[in-house]
Amino acid sequence: MNNLILNDLLKQYEQKRLQHLRDAENNKKELYLSNPKLQEIDDKLSNISINTAKSILKNNSQCSLENLKKEIENLKREKANLLKSINIPEDYLSVKCDCKICKDTGYVFENGISTMCNCLKQKIYDLEYNQKNINNIDDQTFDNFNINLFSNKVDEKKYNSGLSPRENIIDVKKAAKNFILNFENAKTKNLIFSGGTGLGKTFLSNCIVNELFKKGKTVMYQTAPVMLDNLISDLFAKPENQTGISNNLLTVDLLVIDDLGTETMNSMKFTELYKIINTRLLNQNGKCLKTIISTNLDLKGLFNTYDERLVSRFIGYYDIYRFYGDDIRLKK
Repeated sequence: MNNLILNDLLKQYEQKRLQHLRDAENNKKELYLSNPKLQEIDDKLSNISINTAKSILKNNSQCSLENLKKEIENLKREKANLLKSINIPEDYLSVKCDCKICKDTGYVFENGISTMCNCLKQKIYDLEYNQKNINNIDDQTFDNFNINLFSNKVDEKKYNSGLSPRENIIDVKKAAKNFILNFENAKTKNLIFSGGTGLGKTFLSNCIVNELFKKGKTVMYQTAPVMLDNLISDLFAKPENQTGISNNLLTVDLLVIDDLGTETMNSMKFTELYKIINTRLLNQNGKCLKTIISTNLDLKGLFNTYDERLVSRFIGYYDIYRFYGDDIRLKK
């Protein structure tokens, strides 16, 4: 990982936290000016909290503590009612944060251990790996996935299927949604999207990526040729110049490999590809990892291109969905 990138991101996080603090303080000042009663309640709450702490330290009676707690609850109800009467949400005065998990610190502290939050990991992945692959995908959602661009005409001879392209894509779309819904289930298989260009494979992959972003999952999006070239480069780089791409590919929640089959394969690249595919299937440390592969190759093409060990992983641990029809890009 590039330390310069990490340091820059942490500075951005700090600036963001400070801005949220300033915003919360400004909101409070504005409300206090127009509603002095609100400041009066907050001042009382602050004083009672201090008195409660003092009572605990002095080992005062349980009765005294209960009275203080009741007074706090009454003041909180009064504050909530006041805010409601002026149409202000209860969290208006609280400090906002973009990530509720790490509170915009970039790190999560549990049981005395600090780990990098997924929100920070994703920003690093985006800058180091994803930038050229998944920019501007906000509009690529299931709601915007237009099945009407696919023909409703059944042509078994042309498509080698009794389903029309539209019926087929409806099934694939349903499978993609189920993949998201059951992402944490170890029994949920990975996905292979197979078919020619312009049939929606990348768009549907990005629909899945967008939904998993909402769930706080980390995603790396790599084209097979670039991914394998970067892996080999990292193997031969000096330690200080290594990017750590191999570890990231093995630990990211969702790995999307696009254009599998377009890379120039050799024994070293095959070894690295097999390592990535196989290791991710092992679900290290109980973490459920998933992979989506997009390829122009059909099952026969995969057998002709790759070693039987790798194809057996595809057959056993991936659901393969075929995309067919006419190039939908020409219909937009």
